[in-house]
Amino acid sequence: MGESRRCHLKEIEPEESQLKKSMAEWQFAPSSVLENNLPIDSDTETYICSNVKGVIYSRVKPSPLVKNVRLVAYSKDVLVNILNMHPSITETDEFVKWVAGSNVLSSSTPLAHRYGGHQFGAWAGQLGDGRAMSLGEHISHDGKRWEIQLKGSGLTPYSRGGDGRAVLRSSIREFLCSEAMHALGIPTTRAAAIVVSDDAVIRDQFYDGRPEVEKASVVMRIAPSFLRFGSLEILSKNIELSELRRLLNYIIQLRPDITECGDQKYFVLLEQIIQESINLVVAWASFGFTHGVLNTDNMSMFGVTIDYGPFGFLEKFDRNYICNSSDSTGRYAFCDQLPVVQWNLTKLYMAVKVLLSEPEQKRIEVLLRNAVAAGEAQYAMAFNEKLGFITNPNITPQLSRFLIEMMEETGSDFTMTFRQLGFVTIDEMADAKALEKHWSLNILSKHSKYLEFVSLYKQCMAVEGLSDEQRRSNMMTKNPQYVLRNWMAQQAIKQADQNDFSGVNFLLEILSKPFTINEEAEKKGFSGPTPAWADCIRVSCSS
Repeated sequence: MGESRRCHLKEIEPEESQLKKSMAEWQFAPSSVLENNLPIDSDTETYICSNVKGVIYSRVKPSPLVKNVRLVAYSKDVLVNILNMHPSITETDEFVKWVAGSNVLSSSTPLAHRYGGHQFGAWAGQLGDGRAMSLGEHISHDGKRWEIQLKGSGLTPYSRGGDGRAVLRSSIREFLCSEAMHALGIPTTRAAAIVVSDDAVIRDQFYDGRPEVEKASVVMRIAPSFLRFGSLEILSKNIELSELRRLLNYIIQLRPDITECGDQKYFVLLEQIIQESINLVVAWASFGFTHGVLNTDNMSMFGVTIDYGPFGFLEKFDRNYICNSSDSTGRYAFCDQLPVVQWNLTKLYMAVKVLLSEPEQKRIEVLLRNAVAAGEAQYAMAFNEKLGFITNPNITPQLSRFLIEMMEETGSDFTMTFRQLGFVTIDEMADAKALEKHWSLNILSKHSKYLEFVSLYKQCMAVEGLSDEQRRSNMMTKNPQYVLRNWMAQQAIKQADQNDFSGVNFLLEILSKPFTINEEAEKKGFSGPTPAWADCIRVSCSS
């Protein structure tokens, strides 16, 4: 967990001459789905299908936004370093129409993916891309393959009872959070751009019988692949073993680290996904992130965070924090993410089990039994890194546990407590006057065992031979000044509803550099206490 997770932020940008300034210059790469002859349903007449068998994808066409379409924001990093486009391209009508779904390039292969999933612990049957569709694939300047997808682009065979649309509020949250997570070094899908229109959609946001008219929006998101656990589950459940094997082989082809594993390739793939998924949930926890809808259809076969719905970052520390108002049982609470991921991995294993040898099955079952313990060991290392112990993060698990217990009992802020511990010297930690200007640390210091914690901290530093200067320096690279708090997103959404996109773009700017203090963000209170009005914010599965 450490700096190695963030090394991808230092990649070299492409040459200026490689950047395309018009959509006429840019094109998709040949479709690997077509090249690998994955089964595609070409029946566009029977459009909404309850159970499409024998296929992995369906051919689709975007239903474009049409009424007063405008660009809300774009990610320069994604545009330049992944799509190899010059930022000026966003000023063209062709680009805006491309994101809105009305400019379908001749090199595009629009497809919707068929998958299933366990939702809130129960098998939900066929789900699929109900409001998302892949436009095609792009090979970036560094040779990496990326799948490009529109979310909110209209009906597909998998839309079920929906309209295939996404609303502005959920699109803004996904756009901002995916880019924020990347800047924190957490594996994630990316977001290239977001557009909004005056096309109306009706949503009952809190499922309370009070539907409202909202603005339709589309977010263009990008990933190595959008294949997920449920992609395999649906094939296994329907005993489509030929398609299951073909899809697994395709996934392995997209992962060159596995292609040389011969007869053990399915075992190695599953082994790596188990480790990647544990790494991912540990990374979430280290920044206080709660996914909110950890269904098996929302877990990636490529170890990245996927499908940003009712997510939330911890503010006042609460291990039982539930960010999803639709989660009435608290299944996806912050503290339960690791066991839920283990449960989801078990469902993935059951889908693939038939293709594994008996010895491979036993080895996977051992990994799954040990997954929670392995994750908890990584938790301890991650939290000690946040306290500055980089070279030997196992120095003492008691220190981080001590801090977490005090944060929960005092209600101190998760992000800013760690950050402010890095602002002060070890001697200032015990100085009440010095703590007055550090609001969250000041709250923590009211705990009856706070000075005992400071004493233990000093002892650990002495054992490690860690200087106070190095501790503070280490902590500044592990603890951000800014995360996407729900109240910050809500402010930007309200502005955007009035066609003022400055809040979205400012959040994108500060969240792209979350470890750097921004004076304007400080004036807006983005690293301060949560405002009282934010207590009423609720986020649901509705989008």
